[in-house]
Amino acid sequence: MLTSKKLELRRSEIRQSLAQLANIENPSEDEVRKMGDLDTEYRAKETQYRAALVSEDDERREAGAELETRSDKEWAEMAGRFEVRQVALALDEGRKLDGATAEMVEELRNVGGFQGIPVPLEALETRTGETLAGGVPDPVRTMPTIDRIFANSSATQMGCRMINVGVGEVEYPVATGGAQPGWAGSETGDVPGPQAYTTVDRPMKPDQTLGVQMKITRKALKQAGAGLEQAVRRDMSAAIQQETDRAIFLGSGSSGEPLGIFPGASAYGITETAIDAAASYAAFRAAAVRFMTANAANSLGAVNLLLRPEVFDGMDELISGLAISEWDRLVAKMGKVVLTTNGITAPAGGPPVESKSLLTTTTNGVAPVFCGMWGAVDVIRDPYSDAKSGQLRLTALTTMDVTVARGVQLEILTGVQ
Repeated sequence: MLTSKKLELRRSEIRQSLAQLANIENPSEDEVRKMGDLDTEYRAKETQYRAALVSEDDERREAGAELETRSDKEWAEMAGRFEVRQVALALDEGRKLDGATAEMVEELRNVGGFQGIPVPLEALETRTGETLAGGVPDPVRTMPTIDRIFANSSATQMGCRMINVGVGEVEYPVATGGAQPGWAGSETGDVPGPQAYTTVDRPMKPDQTLGVQMKITRKALKQAGAGLEQAVRRDMSAAIQQETDRAIFLGSGSSGEPLGIFPGASAYGITETAIDAAASYAAFRAAAVRFMTANAANSLGAVNLLLRPEVFDGMDELISGLAISEWDRLVAKMGKVVLTTNGITAPAGGPPVESKSLLTTTTNGVAPVFCGMWGAVDVIRDPYSDAKSGQLRLTALTTMDVTVARGVQLEILTGVQ
């Protein structure tokens, strides 16, 4: 026990004794002498207590700094040792979990209820030198980011921030009005009066659940061994990544899907500009200039661009009389150019065939898109549906939602030929 804590407890005992003696109407000589001794001791303990606090100050600061980072480090280390193979065997054979896997499952169960065995999202990441990001402060609450869980997804490359939510709902207040500067009109004149600070909330709710089903044969469980863990992880990771990417951009907002960027452009306040011309560096540069004019971006390099591969095919031809193409000019100036077949619908119409594209930027550390995932991946065992063949059916469930904080940080281009 710390010295300061011992002194504090002793001072509390002295105060209690003095209170009892003070209630005696006619104290004896011994009681008066005892009150004097206790008072002297209390004064001495008070001085010692202050000295102990000063001496322990440095130790408290060092311990506090360690405690601030210890939980994240320990969680990251356990996630690196988590074995999905143990989960599969526990669901099939009832084998007991052990090691870091058992610790993480127990921790997740204490946070929220799961029908099956919870699998942390970090356990599905590709483990080739990746690291887990630390806590990042948000307007409402501080939550750890999980941006590196699907490092190759189009959404994260376009600046989408992946957030791990424990329980409940999350809202992101976005300022829409505030202080207005102004000059005093004369020596004795007043500056403009105060303006109301207004915000609009962008909520994320756990209303959408994404599910992935897998079948594991009896032979695979008996023969694959440790290799089964890698196979299950890759399968789950690929399926969740593909559908999460699609939902962030193309989610319909109905039939259990979150509202994605393209279908929800009007709801999110995203500007849609019709190009109705062949894809060119000049067209995308003009859109980036609109970003900078709206104070959403301060340079062309801060703007990210999402395109279909068919647009790249049309732009990667040498310009007449030059040794470069429109594509070369685009990738040399833009911040990041991402090609996707999953986040943008296939070109249609024609001739000429037209596609869409998306521009995003991160302003003052605020991501253009937020994707919240609640808790861990809930893995549920079903040994009955395929019992005749001895197969095990696993269902992995994760709850997620998508929202756009400020529509001004995004722009959709239509009619890109």
